[in-house]
Amino acid sequence: MSEPTAPFADRDLRRIIQQVVESTPVIDLHTHLFPPRFGALSLWGIDELVTYHYLIAEVFRFTPLSPEHFWAMSKAEQADLIWEHLFVRNTPLSEATRGVVAVLTAFGLDPAARDLREARAFFASADVEQHFHRVLDMANVSAAVMTNDPFHTDEARVWCASGGGNGRFHAALRLDPLLNQWETTPARLSAQGYGVSAAIDGQTAREARRFLDEWIARMQPLYMAVSLPSDFAYPEQSARAELLRQVIFPTAREHGVPFAMMIGVRRAVNPALRDAGDGVGKADLGAVEAICRENPDCRFLVTVLSRENQHELVVAARKFSNLLPFGCWWFLNNPSIVAEITAERLEMLGSSFVPQHSDARILEQVIYKWRHARRVVAEALFASCRDLAADGWPLTREHIERDVRRLFSENFSNWVGLDRPAVVPAE
Repeated sequence: MSEPTAPFADRDLRRIIQQVVESTPVIDLHTHLFPPRFGALSLWGIDELVTYHYLIAEVFRFTPLSPEHFWAMSKAEQADLIWEHLFVRNTPLSEATRGVVAVLTAFGLDPAARDLREARAFFASADVEQHFHRVLDMANVSAAVMTNDPFHTDEARVWCASGGGNGRFHAALRLDPLLNQWETTPARLSAQGYGVSAAIDGQTAREARRFLDEWIARMQPLYMAVSLPSDFAYPEQSARAELLRQVIFPTAREHGVPFAMMIGVRRAVNPALRDAGDGVGKADLGAVEAICRENPDCRFLVTVLSRENQHELVVAARKFSNLLPFGCWWFLNNPSIVAEITAERLEMLGSSFVPQHSDARILEQVIYKWRHARRVVAEALFASCRDLAADGWPLTREHIERDVRRLFSENFSNWVGLDRPAVVPAE
């Protein structure tokens, strides 16, 4: 017999929800992590944590140092500079700096140390393979989905040599060069033996689909994905729109692989900051509605970068059952904003969405990103369950466990067919 929570005081209901949220494993559906076999693409350790591009952008608010001077430094020198200005001379109040504090604390290291010597010694002594599993276990992440670019020479070499996935790391086929850089992509495809031209005619579409077919067979991706600018439009007269219509959507349909759209980026707002210099813009979500309406037999994962687009995305998801909203991306991944977005989605979609992904680029970030996310999701779910119980629903612990499983793993795994049979490459 399940333990009814409706008669309990608020503090008991909150405690139960917190316990369930903390103990439920999560599938991290969008990361930029790579397992150790990817070599230099696999980022972990204190110097990578402290030189994360969010902290790079922040440090220029506290020092007159020029970007040119900063980029001339070694990685260790950059980390020392950031540590001095953001953690020694100033209180680490931002979400990005608090995250580093949370990681160091989780490993029993001093988050208020005057320098990085202790942390560097700790990570230098780690067995890399064991460390990766330990970190995922600490974050209670059962599986992580990578971001995999077949146009990246070093990454493609790993896939072609021995494959890149393993039990806890799954692939996502990233299509940014194909869709956003078509002016240079035909030459790259031609160099690999694909008969494409700048004109997106029948021959080019067939060859682009052959390229995707081969990489889907090689990677076994859970979904295809692209990051789109804030001025993304569909339909329109553009190479990207033609590639979506003639190549991407037919491929998604044929293979049963969902397509993820991450919309709202404004690249290189401040190019001197490199990866730290991207910004955010409000998008027209009429494009998402048109795509879902035109392709009812395809499944789409969508996240948007602008806070102002969130309500529109939720409304679109109510109208199109082939649309799954997910996560709070980039600049939205701050507790105050995640709380607002999660509450809005619960109120309008019930449990039929994915509340968060880490977007982690450095392995240890999953510790703090999921620790912080779980707190926020638990509070949002508590508010919904408290009001539901007050309205007379006989809430039980099983209800809460079922809903958290859906939010943290089942909605995504069902959407992408995580247990579907593997595609066998053609001979």
